[in-house]
Amino acid sequence: MTENNRLLIIEDDLAFAGILARRLTRHGFECQLAHDATQGLLLARQFQPSHILLDMKLAEDNGLALIEPLRQHLPKVLMVLLTGYASIATAVEAIRLGADNYLSKPVDTQTLLNALNAQAEESVVAQVDEEPLNPKRLEWEHIQQVLNANKGNVSATARQLGMHRRTLQRKLLKKPVSAKST
Repeated sequence: MTENNRLLIIEDDLAFAGILARRLTRHGFECQLAHDATQGLLLARQFQPSHILLDMKLAEDNGLALIEPLRQHLPKVLMVLLTGYASIATAVEAIRLGADNYLSKPVDTQTLLNALNAQAEESVVAQVDEEPLNPKRLEWEHIQQVLNANKGNVSATARQLGMHRRTLQRKLLKKPVSAKST
């Protein structure tokens, strides 16, 4: 196994992490698993991966907060952020912080391999359509931006948006509307 195929998977869903590790081991990666932020940072130092798959939501932790410390310790690592709550706002923030790519769950093996095998210069974030976003999608994006600015604090976000906290929580539970739906 070469040094180029060392993959650290930082994912709090144990079953999903195991599936990813099995899939990617079959494609030539030597995989190590971490299930929280502390374990992820420790394993990054010990294992010295060439690639990192990082979940955005790690129980009480936010994967976005791990990007900079991981990047400082491993400046050449290829880092892919995985999320079940994709939004343009978090994609932009992840790339700004130092992630090389941003993928939405569920992700198929070929898409994952393409992201992991891309050179940093070739990494591509989700394609943005030329069509305007519908109003519900724009609302979702705006909520995500405000929530991110408030570091995930739902009460502060609700106050800033001028809505009741429970209303905001209901909106956050809904999957984002696709850009093309009406």
